[in-house]
Amino acid sequence: MNMAPWIILMTLVTLSTICLPTTEGKKDEIVYCSACRAIVDELNFSISQVDPKKTIHVGSFRLNPDGSMVDKKVPLARSETHLSDLLEGVCGSMSDYALYEDPDTQEKQYRRFAPRDGNNADFPNFNNFKFDGPDGSTALKFACETIVEELEDDIITLFSQNSDHVVDKLCNRISDHCKDPKLKNEEL
Repeated sequence: MNMAPWIILMTLVTLSTICLPTTEGKKDEIVYCSACRAIVDELNFSISQVDPKKTIHVGSFRLNPDGSMVDKKVPLARSETHLSDLLEGVCGSMSDYALYEDPDTQEKQYRRFAPRDGNNADFPNFNNFKFDGPDGSTALKFACETIVEELEDDIITLFSQNSDHVVDKLCNRISDHCKDPKLKNEEL
């Protein structure tokens, strides 16, 4: 029995699996950048709707050796508990976004087209929106869910610390989803 052909075949198979580049699905930069920006926009809006006087107790609720308990009140709007609750539902609002094409530059980005509760002055001009049915919002929702899953801790940290320029920090620096210079400075 001759083993040489079998050894050569196994060597070729092994080398081909090691040496061939792996292919990973390419993320649509417009969808992921828009989803990242939409997350920041939706969270900022939700935080702004919370009464600033509302607070939540945080701490361990354990007794210290002296019998006292460390209990601290923090504003509800930017508490980790509240932000976690907001993150659970933030991707549900992606159906309020559609692909927008700037008439001057032809640059594309998903933007909010639906007015928020009680704010009809926020109604955009629909001429530049491309409504591509449920597929567009499904892709945006999937990108949103992926970003939230991957960056939940970073998102909570940025919002709980009331950081400035959250869009820039989250979408450009941390996630790198808006690395294309055309995508960096766009407004939602």
